[in-house]
This record gives sequence, C-alpha cells and structure tokens, in this order.
Amino acid sequence: MKEVIRRRARELEFDDCRVTTAAVPDSAGHFQHWLERQHHGEMAYLARNAPKRLDPQKVLPGAKTILTLATSYALTDPQTSPTPQPAVRSPHSGVVARYASFNDYHNILAARLKELAQCLNEAGGPGTQSLWYVDTGPLLERDLAQRSGLGFVGKHTNLISRRLGNWIFLSEIITTLELPPDEPEKNRCGSCTRCITACPTNAITAPFQLDARRCISYLTIELKGPIPEELRPHIGNRIYGCDDCLAACPWNRFAREGQLMRAHERPELATPDLLELLSLGEEEFKRRFAGTPMIRAKRRGLLRNVCVALGNIGDKTALPVLEKAAADPEPLISEHAIWAIAQIRTKSKVAALRV
Repeated sequence: MKEVIRRRARELEFDDCRVTTAAVPDSAGHFQHWLERQHHGEMAYLARNAPKRLDPQKVLPGAKTILTLATSYALTDPQTSPTPQPAVRSPHSGVVARYASFNDYHNILAARLKELAQCLNEAGGPGTQSLWYVDTGPLLERDLAQRSGLGFVGKHTNLISRRLGNWIFLSEIITTLELPPDEPEKNRCGSCTRCITACPTNAITAPFQLDARRCISYLTIELKGPIPEELRPHIGNRIYGCDDCLAACPWNRFAREGQLMRAHERPELATPDLLELLSLGEEEFKRRFAGTPMIRAKRRGLLRNVCVALGNIGDKTALPVLEKAAADPEPLISEHAIWAIAQIRTKSKVAALRV
C-alpha cells in the first residue's frame, strides 16, 4: 500500500515522499528550550500551539503515520551554477528569497495534498482520517522529515535532501492509516560550516541553533515592527527573506529542477526596482503581489524593507522618493525612510571628503 501512495504522490508532482510514525518528535526538548530562550521572537503562534507540535496525537487523535513530502523549487543546472544569484537590473535593485519569486506555493500544493489525503482515506477504509499541511500546521516538520528519511536537518536548521539539495518546500499529511515507516536519515554536514559563515547577521549562533530574532528572513517577513537599527546595515538590498545560508550549502550540487514549480515562476519578482516599489500605494501593492508569498508582508512591511535596502545601497538619486516616503501616513514606513535618508546623506558627505 505504501508504494501505491508513493506512486500517487509522484503522479501529483511531488519530488519525494517518505513515511514516518506519528510518535513524539526527537527534537521536542530542543524546541522547548528554544522557546524558553525567546529565540522565536514575535512568532507567538509557535509557543501558543507548542503542545501540538510536541505531540502529533494532539493534532489528530489516533494518528499512526505521517507522510512527509518535498517539492523542489530549484530551476538551474547545479553543475553550471551551484549557487545561482538573480541578475541585478539596476543600481537600485532589491533581492527577494528565491522561493518568493513564484506564485504562492501554499496555493499550488493545497489541491494536491487534499487529493493525496483522500487517497489515504480511501486506502484505509471507513473511519480513516487524514489532515494535510503546507508548513502551516502545528508539526515539527523538519524533525519529522529527517525521521522519515526525506533529508537531514543541517547546521543552518533547514532540511537538506541528498537528492534535492535544500531548495525544497515541505508538506505533510498526518493520518490514522498505519503504514510501515521508512528509515531515518542521518546528519551529513560533517565538519562543514559554510552556512554559519555565510549568515550576514550571525543568526546561526552555533551548529543547529538559530536565533530567529537576528535572521533576515524573520526581520523582513515575520517581524511586524521596526527593524533594529544595528541590524539594518547587514540586510543589504534584501527586501523579502534571505537565501545566504541555503545558497552556501554544498549539497546543492545535487539540486535538480522539480516537476511542478517551473510553471509557476514569477521572474519579474526576483530583483525588483526599489524606487518603483516605494511608490506603490495600497491598491497597487495588492494588485502587484496578489497570489504571491510577498503579499504576506503587507505594504507597510515590504516598504519598510525597501527603505532599509535603499539606505544601504542607494545614492542621492533615491532621495526624492525616500523624502516622499518619509511623509507616508504609515509610521513604520516613515521612520525607516528617515533612517535611509540619513544613511545616504552621511555616505555622500564621507565620499565628498575623500575627493
């Protein structure tokens, strides 16, 4: 039966499908300690639903099996470009995390997961229950993925697949149907610390330990208020997420293009013009980013990030747009625009003194 389910997953264009039990995750204690140290920052939902993350039976009583699935969003040939970077279109270009230059993967995977969950219910017969999640459910998905053999958790705390690298989306189905589990994967990082070295903000405080409060992905997506001033210069021109630790991983030499995501690519989102973005009104923002992951940041969050990026890479030509943003009725945008203006003017004065 397991092979039938796995074959159906491949037909639905998942790039890998593995099986584990619905037992308590091995990393439960580590997760609790991480929360106690407040390394989750303002992501209060992680603490709020921690009891479910620590015990899958609280997610689905009677659960026996968890399917873990991987969907690759790698698009380039790893032999010619192991860590591809988006081309910069202009001196005021920003960069978004690679996964965000697609239509929203939650929407893409949802229908397929629903169909696969129905397949499990039919295989199990009357009374079988299955719930599916696309990284939004109360499951410690990376730990479960390692236990199922899908990949191993790297020192950057993300999952690495020996077949797919770490450019992958994870999803799960928890079910009362009992299936024989696959063999767990073991960690294969060895002595490599490239991801730790690559992190611009030193958010990876030790191997397998992440302080989300310093992570650029957290700062540009999850954090709803002001970005700490001491971290702003390290963000560079990143305006939504950060790929540096993922891109540094040598396992990406095995990354391959997946079956599904190419058709959903949005290359125009990869290196947007920051001056253009800063001019977007609320309705223009919604139209431009509807159906993409970037809608999640909302206009206030994304334009906050744009101001920081311009403060880091902008020159005097960015000042008129930033001065307009400094008068924006949204205080979060206004404050970061004022900071960016000060950064550019300081750099201009320093440059003038050197002449």
